Amino acid sequence: MEQDIAKRILRWYRKEGRDLPWRRISDPYAIWVSEIMLQQTQVATVIPYYERFMAAFPTVTDLAHAPLGTVLKVWEGLGYYARARNLHRAAKMILERHQGTIPGEIMALTSLPGIGRSTAGAIVSIAYGKKAPILDGNVRRVLCRLFAIRKNPSLTPVQKKLWGLSEGLVPGKDPRSFNQALMDLGASICTPNDPDCPACCLKPFCLAYQKGIQKSLPIKSPGKKIPHYHVAVGVIWKGKKVLITQRPLEGLLGGLWEFPGGKLKEGETPAIAVAREIREELKITVSVGDLADIVRHAYSHFRITLHAFHCRYRDGAPRTLNPYRWVSPGELERFAFPAANRKIIAALK
Repeated sequence: MEQDIAKRILRWYRKEGRDLPWRRISDPYAIWVSEIMLQQTQVATVIPYYERFMAAFPTVTDLAHAPLGTVLKVWEGLGYYARARNLHRAAKMILERHQGTIPGEIMALTSLPGIGRSTAGAIVSIAYGKKAPILDGNVRRVLCRLFAIRKNPSLTPVQKKLWGLSEGLVPGKDPRSFNQALMDLGASICTPNDPDCPACCLKPFCLAYQKGIQKSLPIKSPGKKIPHYHVAVGVIWKGKKVLITQRPLEGLLGGLWEFPGGKLKEGETPAIAVAREIREELKITVSVGDLADIVRHAYSHFRITLHAFHCRYRDGAPRTLNPYRWVSPGELERFAFPAANRKIIAALK
């Protein structure tokens, strides 16, 4: 059956496969960059960022030698910034350990930051034509339906089974096209909410379709309540310049710049919170002025309402473990900011 599935999906892919920029070349570096960008991000969103990134850093050497701030600025807007930091770190390691060549072995790839088993499998199969399984979200969904797996795919035993199924399906001949076909099938036909089963090349083999349960698979984890935080930040003016601070390199939005501030405490107003946060964070005092903007933004695991105030610097020298800068509004474009802060900058203009 595995051979029949491979033949059908490859035949479908030759007619219906997506024409994507990274599929027009065989450069392992470009394929690595594309696979990292495609983690948790849809293809349509990735394409312009991929083209911009490759224009800025056409080789792994260019990426390794670039300042992290420059890399984050080019990545700005794509989100999940740990991916950009991991690409930068991995590029340096590739120069040091592999003489600037993207490894073609699973173990060597998974030793690099940001590369898990599925991403490594995609790189070695697509860039080097080696037989290797993949298990991204699209492939997991296809396999759960194809084999009518009625258990949560996040469970370790189920993951192990899915890896075995994926490995068993990959043909020795043209694994590059097969893995890309499997991803394309999940993205365009075997979609999460409304799979187009009549158009699916694997319909004759799909156990979920035969049982009429395709829309209920894969089994989803119970949804968690998404917390909502209120945050107050200050656009602190000192003459014609404003103060920005850099977030720690590790953690959420690591390495990006922002207007200083923090979460409201219970019973605090945003104006009181911003003065307190600036005093505690930077050891300076400010006069809190008019509200500059209110920004609502959603992250993957929480939401925020950001209250931004114009503030006037009064006294004290900023004391913080993280870098800070006094910059003119025109200089803000040189720095990489989170999306919510970008909305504040737009309001300032």
